[in-house]
Amino acid sequence: MKKNLFIFTCLLGACMLLSVSCSEEKLSSESVIITDSQSPTPLDQWLERNYVGTYNIQFKYRYEDIESDMHYYTVPAKYEMAVKLANIVKYSCLEAFDEAAGIDFTRANFPKLIYLTGNWEYKNNGTYILGTAEGGKKILLAGTNFIERYMQDAESINKYYLKTVYHEFTHILNQTKPYSANFKLITGNGYVADSWSNSPYSNANYCLEHGFISAYSQHSDIEDFAEMFSIYVTNTPDQWDRWMNIAEVKKQKSAIIAKLDIVRNYMRDSWGINIDNLRDIFLRREADIVNGKVDPSDISL
Repeated sequence: MKKNLFIFTCLLGACMLLSVSCSEEKLSSESVIITDSQSPTPLDQWLERNYVGTYNIQFKYRYEDIESDMHYYTVPAKYEMAVKLANIVKYSCLEAFDEAAGIDFTRANFPKLIYLTGNWEYKNNGTYILGTAEGGKKILLAGTNFIERYMQDAESINKYYLKTVYHEFTHILNQTKPYSANFKLITGNGYVADSWSNSPYSNANYCLEHGFISAYSQHSDIEDFAEMFSIYVTNTPDQWDRWMNIAEVKKQKSAIIAKLDIVRNYMRDSWGINIDNLRDIFLRREADIVNGKVDPSDISL
């Protein structure tokens, strides 16, 4: 009994001592939370002037997992490649729309965030994602680290980057102002969702022979519309005519032309854009990049 009483007394004393010690301890004025601080790079300064200041668009090239799709393995964009892609998007996309529709159109409608990742987003079916558009507010551009490999060739830079920006921007315009429901009816039975990447839908010329401008157009009317616009304005008239000649063999040219007419009227009536004029502007600016008239590495202030 005395032993137990002694132990209790010792414990009580220890608690009182601890209480006194805690009450006398003063809080430090310095926070225990430490945040990363980064000095602005030359690209940051250039983006502040040419994207934020001009268009109120954030161009994120540093890796942020919250901006990435957790369903895919992605890597950061390399700084030097981000410099090139920022310049190319500005010159061939933002400023092309400025020229075709006025800078107020671009400022009002282009998404306020562009986010880069270094590699493509690979899917289990063997395809990969070049870019996405989210809720009218954000465009993801993947494959940044490969830009130097493709920028010397018009077909390649168009396929992997520039056409992607136009495609995703089309989604954003459609989310703001819907297109005619008649568009879907033209080839309504031909949409096959994710099967577009499988045979026979992915076979050479199958899409053209069934009234679609690309294999991916067969996914849904939403993707079909974006493909029609982006492919038309980022390719030469000669290339377009070659595709139409293939489609005509199976009597499907009229279907593609009917869909193009809806795209043309939509862009004119809803946004005041002449798609033929925009195509001329784009092709000129794309040629400037490929031919070295524009230096994508120049971020001088």
